[in-house]
This record gives sequence, structure tokens and C-alpha cells, in this order.
Amino acid sequence: MLTEEIFPTANLCVVGNINRDVRLAPLEAGDNLFQDGETTVEWTTETVGGGGANSACAAAALGARVGLLAKMGADSLGRRLEETLVRHGVHAHLTKSAACATGTSVNVSFTNGHRHFISSLPNNESLAFEDLPLAALEEYTHLFRADVWFSTPMLAGGNERLFQHARARGMRVSLDLNWDPHWGVSSPAEVHERKLAVRRLLPCVSLAHGNTRELREFAEADNLDASLRRLEEWGVEGIVVHLGSEGAGYYQNGRLVTVKPVAAARQVNTTGTGDVLSVCMMLLDHRKDISAPDKLLLANHIVAEFIEDKRKLIPMLS
Repeated sequence: MLTEEIFPTANLCVVGNINRDVRLAPLEAGDNLFQDGETTVEWTTETVGGGGANSACAAAALGARVGLLAKMGADSLGRRLEETLVRHGVHAHLTKSAACATGTSVNVSFTNGHRHFISSLPNNESLAFEDLPLAALEEYTHLFRADVWFSTPMLAGGNERLFQHARARGMRVSLDLNWDPHWGVSSPAEVHERKLAVRRLLPCVSLAHGNTRELREFAEADNLDASLRRLEEWGVEGIVVHLGSEGAGYYQNGRLVTVKPVAAARQVNTTGTGDVLSVCMMLLDHRKDISAPDKLLLANHIVAEFIEDKRKLIPMLS
């Protein structure tokens, strides 16, 4: 049986967001939240945040050799984050800028399963290709671009330069097609241009990652099957699909393979499960001798243990 002992044979270089996450225990959604007053929750935590940093921490916790390329402010919060990453086993290749502050995101989750993020992320929004210490890529064989929507300089050509550099080195490239905060908010013309900027990256992408809603919105398709076919036509080699309560899937060469979820006895961690699933699949990507269902099954077991808080994949800030 495939076990987590395989993960230390893998390596991953992540480019993405780093910030502080303030997480709240799930609370009851209601009109009272829009009125003056105060709402008490069972607990709050302060953790490493950002899709890039969270993915790097999860991969390191599973035993892989991991690097994170990101930008932060030259401030006390940035120092706390860097110290936490290093202590957690992540090789931190961080650019520090006095021109921007290190950001914070407040993760509000509700008992009905919905969630909302309230964020100020100036360091991540200003990330540019010139901020990336590309020499660090020499140590890795798989590049993961997380949080692709957050930086305008990276959307405006930086991502293309990064992907071309990685592919020229023979690296596998993963891309998280997560939810763009501009979808449903900005003008249709602006949203279209942002989608085109990411679509241009797809011929360089070995693995794309996303849930059904994200993939459908990005591909502007009526259903998941049409979304997957369209992404493949645009150049993506394979797609890791987050199916939530239905499990997980892997699509390649016109065929979607799915594996049911592993039941979690209790729900402690309600966010970040997609990141954990994707990390597992990237760390298994180099093993062509292992079937997609076996990879998905191991990933689902680890996701369930993360949900139950049996696995401490995202570290608390010290």
C-alpha cells in the first residue's frame, strides 16, 4: 500500500503569497453580523497564511525538500513569518521590502460551510518577477505557482517569464487556478483580460489545480467535463480536481479518474484542504509508476487527517 514514506523522495519550489492568517472558529451566519455589537467565537488562532506559504509548510511537514519564493515587508511580522517557516523546515528565499507591509488575512468561516476572507496583502500584490531569486530554482525539479491572481506585475508578464525559465530548466510546472477576487466584482472586460493573462501560461503547465467552481468559471464552461476539455485544449497536461464532499479527481488525455473522500471523524480545519490535496499530488507527480487512483487515495487520507487536526501541516505563529 502506498504510504507517506514516499514523500521525502520529492522536492517542490513554491512561488506565491505569504502573510499572517487570523482564523476564527465557525460562527452562525446572521443579520447580527451587519449591526453594531460583538460576536463571541470558541477560539481564534494566528498562523502562517497565503496559498504559497501554506503549501510550502504542508509539503515540508510531509517530509519533502521545499523552498518558498515570496515577498514580504521589512517588518516584525515578516520576521516572525520567516522564523516560523524556517523552524517548520521550509527553505525561505524571501525578498524583503521597506516599501510595503507584510499582509494579514482574516478567515471568517460559518457553520453552514461558507467562508469569507478579509485581507490586506500589499506585499503579495506588489510581487514582481524581479523580486524572485531565480537561482533557488536550481535545487528543485517541480515549480508550483500559487496565488496567481494576486499580483498585477506577475499577471502582466512576470508569470510567463517565470514559467519559461522553469521549463527551460526542465522543471515540471503546477498552477493553482483558484478563485480570482475580481470575478463577479470587476468589469467583464477586466475579468476577461485577467483570464487571458493566465490562459497564456497553460502551454507551460504540467498540472493545473482547482475545484469545480473555479475551473468552470475560469474556462467559462457550463459543466466540469467541458471545463476540463477546454483546459486540455489550451495546453494543460493534467488537472487535479478538488471535488469536496465527492472526493478528488485527476484528468488527463480526455479521462477523469475520481476517488471518494476519506471520512473525517470531526471537522477542525475547514480551510486549506484543497491546498493539502494539491501538495500531495505534486509530491507524487514524479512517480510515473504509481496510478492516479492510488495517488488520490493517499492524498485523501492525508486530507482527512488534516481536517481532523491529526496532522499539524500549517504552523502557528510564534
